[in-house]
Amino acid sequence: MDARQLWLRFEPYHDVTYFTPESRAATDALGCKGGWMGYFGMRAAPLGAASPELSTAVFYNFAPRMVSRALPDAWAVASPSTYLRVRLEGVDGALRRLLGSVDTAEIAEAATLARTAALAAPIAGRPLAAANRALPWPIEPHLALWHACTILREARGDGHVAALVAAGVGPCQALALYAREHSLDPAYMRTARGWTVEEWEAVSDLPGDLAAVERATDMAALAPWEALGAVGTKRFIDLMTPLALRIASANEAMRVNPMALDPVRELAVPGWNT
Repeated sequence: MDARQLWLRFEPYHDVTYFTPESRAATDALGCKGGWMGYFGMRAAPLGAASPELSTAVFYNFAPRMVSRALPDAWAVASPSTYLRVRLEGVDGALRRLLGSVDTAEIAEAATLARTAALAAPIAGRPLAAANRALPWPIEPHLALWHACTILREARGDGHVAALVAAGVGPCQALALYAREHSLDPAYMRTARGWTVEEWEAVSDLPGDLAAVERATDMAALAPWEALGAVGTKRFIDLMTPLALRIASANEAMRVNPMALDPVRELAVPGWNT
């Protein structure tokens, strides 16, 4: 099983949480001051009224000053439970627009498989995965699939943070290494995560084996798929590939992203599932 190939299929489905017009409209309606306040409010909400320090720790690669511009002010705008409600409303609107019909047998089947995998994702040492798994499961299949993808995504992300910490790679350093390896614009990456030029330059030449970190991340992300089994995992891949491609093709907000994620290019390769 290729954990990265699986990630490429559930990450686009999860990303509608934050990076769609529907998501932005939902948090703007609450009174959030800018998209990033909405992002931090929605992503941190499963943890409760999390402090900027806790949120910075678990999100890892954001500069502390960027987080503190949004938190704790976001909790004065609305409660965590309200952020959870509006993020689900934004997800629902975005998926209906991007996918057209969401009441399909394929989505319902994918939701069942994804739930099995998500419930098998380890949560020890994975705070964001644990916090999201503790939330109620949506009833509608397309939203249950999103919830499962969110648990799987945050479980992988938590494991990635653990791998970075174990390798001694700091938050800004990880971004600098990743930008260099994937030919991403350093100015864009600094802006996207709130680091200064001085902070970036201070870590840009530090050594770090990012390939080893990625291998450790992939290994730590295999448990859900081992529990689902080879047949179930193959079926999940077959069901999620057209959904991921459709979302990625239509979601303009994710065309450029700090993860260098390009499902349209990476999934549209002949023979990817052989």
